[in-house]
Amino acid sequence: MSPTRKDFLKISAGGALAANTMGAEKVSASAAGHDPIRPADQWGARIIKNSPKRLDILILGGTGFIGPFQVRSALDRGHSVTLFNRGSGRNMFPYLETLRGDRNGDYESLKGRRWDVVIDNATNNRKWIETAAEALKDSVEQFIFVSSRSAYSDVSRVPMTADAPTWTFETAGVPIDQDRLPYGLGKAEMERIAQRIMPGRTTILRPGLIIGPGDETDRFTYWPVRIDRGGEVLAPGDGTDPIQIIDVRDFTDFTVKLAEDATLGEFNCVGPRTPRPLAELLYGIRAVTTTETSFTWVPREFLARHGVRPYQEMPVWRPPVDGSQGFARFDLTPEVEAGLTFRSLADTATATLEYHYSRPTERQQNFRSGLSPDRETEVLSAWHAQNG
Repeated sequence: MSPTRKDFLKISAGGALAANTMGAEKVSASAAGHDPIRPADQWGARIIKNSPKRLDILILGGTGFIGPFQVRSALDRGHSVTLFNRGSGRNMFPYLETLRGDRNGDYESLKGRRWDVVIDNATNNRKWIETAAEALKDSVEQFIFVSSRSAYSDVSRVPMTADAPTWTFETAGVPIDQDRLPYGLGKAEMERIAQRIMPGRTTILRPGLIIGPGDETDRFTYWPVRIDRGGEVLAPGDGTDPIQIIDVRDFTDFTVKLAEDATLGEFNCVGPRTPRPLAELLYGIRAVTTTETSFTWVPREFLARHGVRPYQEMPVWRPPVDGSQGFARFDLTPEVEAGLTFRSLADTATATLEYHYSRPTERQQNFRSGLSPDRETEVLSAWHAQNG
């Protein structure tokens, strides 16, 4: 009897995927009194040996997309983790110490405490990082800030490296007293605030598109799910455009590695090391499915005329034109030397599909990125009508 889709997914992941919840199972307490969790639970992350030095890590937030994976990666390595948040979201880690407060200025619960490392996942709010850094400047040895590839003002360089210029008020054409900043400028300003308040103690991470299980934006999930549905798939361009993205588990493993080694500086967090052509990405995803799928490659000029935008209706894809030649052409030599690793595309695609099919049916049917089935059919029909 042929395997079902779910059986096939589990085989493809090496049997690493299991239950459909993101909760972790308690095991015996460590010598320090903290309950570690079983490494990597159902999302197929790798079991990693304990770090030689046990760190006390404070994670600001820890309840969004990347935060829970940071927690798991740190605990898997034998570190102690404390969370700081408002307590308004789901408590995913009831066995961890959670300090209550508010990023708008309430840091009373942090007073009198010390940590080796703080990881700040603040989005785009200068006040948040300024107040946090001020509150913690005498309490931590290393401040890791999760910035973004969007902080770069010029992505025309090939290859891109961490010394490329970042946005300023002047280059962005934004008044210095403006409260709400464009995303890239906001991230760049937050980097500078952290470096000013904690000179010589900051690590800046600039991830590209973070993908994998748990991502609710569907910016990568669109492709595994669409390909798993089968049939004729509209694919943008000619398949040669480069792609560099990063699995959330690779990103958080690298974050913890930088903490363990007390590595400072700026790092780009994308992958793989050699940019992957879009065709390789899509065919690689197809390899972990059992459905009959074909790709119809449609030129970007045609897509533009029909209102199909890169990175929006065609997730992940951003053709290297109009000053964006380096967007997915990063030289990752410093990052790899510092410990950045890349899991297989099969692992990422499989875990993403497993996560997607664990979501409620209504959520599965309402994608937040990509083309709707009707819209895809419309554009494909127009393409075939033009080309016979």
